[in-house]
Amino acid sequence: MAGKLTAAQGTGILLVTANVGSLFEDPEHLQKTWLREFYQTVQTHRPHFLAVHCQEVGGKNYEASMSHVDIFVKELLSSDAMKEYNRARVYLDENYKSQEHFTALGSFYFIHESLKNIQQFDFKAKKFRKVVGKETCSETLESTPSVEKEKFTQDYYPEYKWSRKGFIRTRWALADCAFDLVNIHLFHDASNLVAWEGTPSVYSRCRQKALRYVLDRITDERYERLPYFVFGDFNFRLDSKSVIQSRLCPSCVLQVFKSDENDELRRLIFREHGNDQKLILQVEKKLFNYVNQDIFREDNGTSLLEFDSEPSGFKGQLHELEIAFPPSYPYSEDSDQGSEYMNTRLPAWCDRILMSPSARDMVVKPENDEKSIVYDHIGPNVCMGDHKPVFLSFRITAGAGKPNANKHKCCVVQ
Repeated sequence: MAGKLTAAQGTGILLVTANVGSLFEDPEHLQKTWLREFYQTVQTHRPHFLAVHCQEVGGKNYEASMSHVDIFVKELLSSDAMKEYNRARVYLDENYKSQEHFTALGSFYFIHESLKNIQQFDFKAKKFRKVVGKETCSETLESTPSVEKEKFTQDYYPEYKWSRKGFIRTRWALADCAFDLVNIHLFHDASNLVAWEGTPSVYSRCRQKALRYVLDRITDERYERLPYFVFGDFNFRLDSKSVIQSRLCPSCVLQVFKSDENDELRRLIFREHGNDQKLILQVEKKLFNYVNQDIFREDNGTSLLEFDSEPSGFKGQLHELEIAFPPSYPYSEDSDQGSEYMNTRLPAWCDRILMSPSARDMVVKPENDEKSIVYDHIGPNVCMGDHKPVFLSFRITAGAGKPNANKHKCCVVQ
């Protein structure tokens, strides 16, 4: 798949983030489709170094799905589509019995046979080591020297409830440059109604706090500071009240329903003005039923990006390439509705690949062809579960990471 390396070509890098929880609810069908689309992406972009960050490995019932996880990992490591990747590192957080540590994160790294000099950092010994063979590490990743793993403490969560959220960090050196890769999973919106009540929502504030902790952690004084890529399920959501009032239901009549017992908000109904009072939108705790899903797909939904405000708190710290794909969540899990959204949440770009300014300079270089950089999603027309995987394909050359001017579109986080 990947071509022979030359100085002119540089090293092909493919970063993928995928919340795979759905795959273990229906492994017989969803998993096969997911793997087919994933392999096709690998074959199209032909990377020399491939990093896949997964969240919710094992699904909602990890203990019952353990055998499905093992099959999934074995398939990735032994499939014909991946046979040219003769070195691999797999890190699975499988210690589901430890509430204080379990994150359900899985980080997969594949190295093509033509990539001769690649090293991985040992955080305990504080030095790089050559990568040889294929290894899978699971159970207690806290004691694995090649990764840093943390689960967010309970005080980071809305209502102080435990959730499987945290991050895994690895560090790599290749092509005369070194960088960190961080697999991250931030908190979801537990209630559409709570999200509506505040701007920013309580969930957004918790995500901001957790992400700031991660960035502080990976740039502290313990190790040399390097370019970093943070990619995973950030669970970033659109500003619910603004997008509903300004774009989805700009001239609707709002009906508010509350509980008779405690005056708690139970339902929002938006209807058209006029005699027919057509139902446009109904919102409940786990229901977001909008009359016309086309707005989320037309022009890839990018007219709604103005309401994607959560990354704005990290201006200067995090950058992202221009988004030109539809919201990555929540897609239908019906195999016949690959491009339809579920009516559970307001669609949003939850799955992202963000990077430090120095990492952005590695990706976007003036000598690179514009077409050599691709930021997109996988499986647009087939069912991949409730999340569409998102990927970034680019090439790095010797001396990458040094500041330089560029001509490519790269949106600074505002």
